[in-house]
Amino acid sequence: MNLKGKSILLGVSGGIAAYKAITLCSKLAQAGADVKVIMTESAVKFVAPLTFQTLSRHHVVTDTFEEKDPSVVSHIDLADHADLVVIAPATANILAKMALGMGDDMLSTTLLAATAPIIVAPAMNVHMYEHPAVRANMETLRERGVRFIEPGEGQLACGYVGKGRLAEPEQIFAAIIDSFEPNRPLQGKKVLVTAGGTVERLDPVRYLTNDSSGKMGYAIAEEARAMGAEVVLVSGPSSLPRPAGVEFVPVLSALDMLSAVMERLEEMDVIIKAAAVADYRPAEASPVKIKKKDEELTIRLVKNPDILQQVGARKTKQFVVGFAAETNDLEANALDKLRRKNCDLVVANDVTREGAGFGTDTNIVTILDKNGTAERLPVLSKREVARHLLQIAADRLVSSGGE
Repeated sequence: MNLKGKSILLGVSGGIAAYKAITLCSKLAQAGADVKVIMTESAVKFVAPLTFQTLSRHHVVTDTFEEKDPSVVSHIDLADHADLVVIAPATANILAKMALGMGDDMLSTTLLAATAPIIVAPAMNVHMYEHPAVRANMETLRERGVRFIEPGEGQLACGYVGKGRLAEPEQIFAAIIDSFEPNRPLQGKKVLVTAGGTVERLDPVRYLTNDSSGKMGYAIAEEARAMGAEVVLVSGPSSLPRPAGVEFVPVLSALDMLSAVMERLEEMDVIIKAAAVADYRPAEASPVKIKKKDEELTIRLVKNPDILQQVGARKTKQFVVGFAAETNDLEANALDKLRRKNCDLVVANDVTREGAGFGTDTNIVTILDKNGTAERLPVLSKREVARHLLQIAADRLVSSGGE
């Protein structure tokens, strides 16, 4: 974890989480980085610039018009010499400025001039984080190549409990290390991920579906891309923003998903089936809205094709990972699924446990292989679960001669 010779520009915007940036600055300096800090006017209300100056051994810049060296223009000079820009904490305000290209203070002006990679660690109230404008700004920045470190869940300074707490300094530091020494174990590999729930139409206004949000599959797709893979994400309907840098294939029904997966099977190295696919569909979908008439309505369902089973039966070189959402006999049911469907791994979770299952940002999983070996992970963010799972897949590909 040596950052000697690396120039890191740390932007601190105005939020209570600014105190965590002190620890981050200290860790970066101890690792040998040349750290220069820009603080917004609001950030200064929470933490004194002297603290960062003492840790970084550099003057902390707060004012656009503070030009101490007449031989350079400060914001241009700071931008030019940065190997990496880190914004922690990043408020909704600075995210909006970045997305819109505004430059009305030292930090936003410097960001407009920066050509180095940018890492952003947001921190704000849970409702602010979920606001459509904030989500849209983040998606815009992702499309421009900005890397985000997701905030954690828990007690927020405002009293709410939810997502919005700044990632811990250790997590941000690890992301910085990775940006200089990227772990790309899936470089040159093609990975297909399925995500979300499927929709089975009853009529033009009604359908059968499930509670899957797609969060696990989207996290896997994003992490696979970060690990160097060429990624195809086949997704049922989801409100999540499309991950940047992946081929996105939207589908509705189980039959749509089957077609999308099987069309691409042959060229893939890894298949990860994280989608919650409907087991049954209506035998007939009404072309018009079904009217309310009788006291009872009987709908005949027919079995959908098993996508994972078909992938397992037709795979040649592919490393196949299935998911098993269970409510009882977790490992026994998951192992049975692995063997019946010819998977290489199955990721099992008990969706009745708090912190696991549909819609959450965390998961509690057990990863099983053909030998019955089980690795039980604690409560982790879905991104962390994805990273761990993909590292296992990458290691197995190498050990089986798949490189």
